Amino acid sequence: MTTLTSSGSAADAPRTGTDPAAGRRGALSDRLRARSRDRRAGRPRWESPAFWTLLAATAVLYLYGLGASGYANSFYSAAAQAGGASWKAFLFGSLDAGNAITVDKPPAALWPMALSVRLFGLGSWQTLVPQALLGVASVGVLYSAVRRRSGPAAGLLAGALLALTPVAALMFRFNNPDALLCLLMVAALWCVGRAMEDARTRWLLLAGACFGFGFLAKALQAWLILPVVALVYLVCGPTRLRRRIGQLLCGGLATLVTAGWWVALVELWPASSRPYIGGSQQNSFLELTFGYNGFGRLTGNETGSVGGGGGGRGPGGGGGAWGESGPGRLFSDSIGGQIAWLLPAALLLLVAGLVLTRGAARTDALRAAFLLWGGSLLITGATFSFMSGIFHEYYTVALAPYVAAVVAMGATALWRERSRFPWNAVLAAAVAGTAGWAFVLLGRAADWLPWLRWTVLGAGVLAACGLLAATVLPRRLGAAVAALGLLTAVAGPVAYTLSTVGTPHTGSIVTAGPAGSRSGPPGMPGGGKGMPGAGQRPGSQQGGAAGQGGAAPGQGAPQGQGLPGAGKGNRQSTGGQQGMPPAPEAGAPGQGTRDGGGRAGGTGGPGGGMGGLLNGSKVSAKAQSLLREDAASYTWAAAAIGSQNAASYQLSTGLPVMAIGGFNGTDPYPTLARFKEYVAQGEIHYFLAGSQGGPGGNRGTASSISSWVKAHYTKVTVGNSTFYDLTKPKEAAAS
Repeated sequence: MTTLTSSGSAADAPRTGTDPAAGRRGALSDRLRARSRDRRAGRPRWESPAFWTLLAATAVLYLYGLGASGYANSFYSAAAQAGGASWKAFLFGSLDAGNAITVDKPPAALWPMALSVRLFGLGSWQTLVPQALLGVASVGVLYSAVRRRSGPAAGLLAGALLALTPVAALMFRFNNPDALLCLLMVAALWCVGRAMEDARTRWLLLAGACFGFGFLAKALQAWLILPVVALVYLVCGPTRLRRRIGQLLCGGLATLVTAGWWVALVELWPASSRPYIGGSQQNSFLELTFGYNGFGRLTGNETGSVGGGGGGRGPGGGGGAWGESGPGRLFSDSIGGQIAWLLPAALLLLVAGLVLTRGAARTDALRAAFLLWGGSLLITGATFSFMSGIFHEYYTVALAPYVAAVVAMGATALWRERSRFPWNAVLAAAVAGTAGWAFVLLGRAADWLPWLRWTVLGAGVLAACGLLAATVLPRRLGAAVAALGLLTAVAGPVAYTLSTVGTPHTGSIVTAGPAGSRSGPPGMPGGGKGMPGAGQRPGSQQGGAAGQGGAAPGQGAPQGQGLPGAGKGNRQSTGGQQGMPPAPEAGAPGQGTRDGGGRAGGTGGPGGGMGGLLNGSKVSAKAQSLLREDAASYTWAAAAIGSQNAASYQLSTGLPVMAIGGFNGTDPYPTLARFKEYVAQGEIHYFLAGSQGGPGGNRGTASSISSWVKAHYTKVTVGNSTFYDLTKPKEAAAS
């Protein structure tokens, strides 16, 4: 018979037949149930349904019509296809399954897409759905991070603001590395926020891991906010100083380990048995990291870039080909509509939040959150504003979660203080200022929904007046005024986001919003004549590869199939402009293309901007059939100059295609001697004629290969496409 002690525990209980493992599982289950009850305690009943509704609505927004963008950026889709076919290509981020050359970034952002392709096959949904899911996850993690500091309403608001930011809707429906980077940065700040609560080292280790994997997604950009994180925890961490320093060192070590294992593997792996590091000039990932993808982005000295590595500053020293740098860059015609709708409000609310919490204790969690998210916003925004190197509008998606968090925390903090006139005046100023700024941004596309800008302005003024009187208004009327102010603030970005979701996007440089919403060219804010994308407008038919709004077989859709909604004339990609004739088929002899400025060019290369640099080319069914003949006998079915050119053929046929010179055609790989060895060993079947890559840089290697091939091998014309059969030397050359 079992007796109980005074504490109610069993004493001298028979142990025969008991299962210790089952007991441990039961105890763990009890702890999890208790923790779940604790989390639910005190939560409003509407919070959980509202949260799941937010995630579901975000998923619908990011998945709607996703397949219309086809392979989106063929450069990364081809790498995902290669990773799905070859584990070696997966590991290194190779552009093709033959492992000739890698993309010009670390490979982590390719891994979700490559796994999807390996599991479900190659297609637009298989490459883009992982990006959309990363967006949904980012919204969920941001909700949790802000909720822990400012309550459920603030968390839901932050998540919604992120989901509805135009550039976020663009990039979470596209296959560039920015989607994964955004999620990892939000997760890192979530972990640091947890460390601010209980000073547990594990949270800083997890944050360090997020920063490390962020480096493997987009190199040094992931570490932009590290100084802010370290300084805020050092000052505000809820433990003694010596322990804070030790914890930060542990977090830094976690960062180095999670990023460094891959870097060490690449640098120590024999170069002869791994792919060439795309974007580098010395086949070194460290060179790529600190040069082209690192300090070169700040100084403009990017050897091998489309600008030729001569520096990004123009005659006035203000940023040159990539737009004027300076404090107004994020508010400029080319970038304002992407990210800046709530940026003035975020800056104002950040200052207000810090003033509001100025008398709090050193470890105050809300003030630490303002410092974390606000500091991340400031350092990232300053970097984007003053960098002189390559800068594209879509980079600003990195700012979206910081803006959303600061606005949500600041707005809810001031709303709680609305009974005090100075604070409701600041809140009213934020609403009125946001409405006025939206009026300006919407005016940049004056012919698009012209009524909206005036409606937003009038509603904003009305909401601001109501907020000024919030101290005397009945509770329900005050809530209605707050709702009106919120709707006013988000009306502009919501409209831009819906326009973005309704427009397919392909190519290397894409932008959010409707046609005519910006005066600067994509990727070249405020200037860049003669550079990629000059003179384009977002939402216009920019698709040299896609023709009149339709999909380029093999470029816009899997295996040459058309895209949903093709031909509607609203497709956005990089190349010619709306109303222009379709681009010639890849390799069309003697035909020019339309470059990024929409001018009839004489590149003689495949379709797509600047000889195929910015977008892929249309691959005919006859050309696909030619490459598939006896393809199993070769490592590469063909070779082409420039990654986008090669990607078009690889995606349309499913066969490895060597990208000579990497993305720009300027990488010194393969050398002419190495290319001759490949040909002599029978590893490459065809060479694509007319592919040239982009301007600038040193294309001597690619040019010498092209000249040698044309002098020694037989030309094969298939329809309007021209190849050289590397198994059939010319008779004169052979003799």
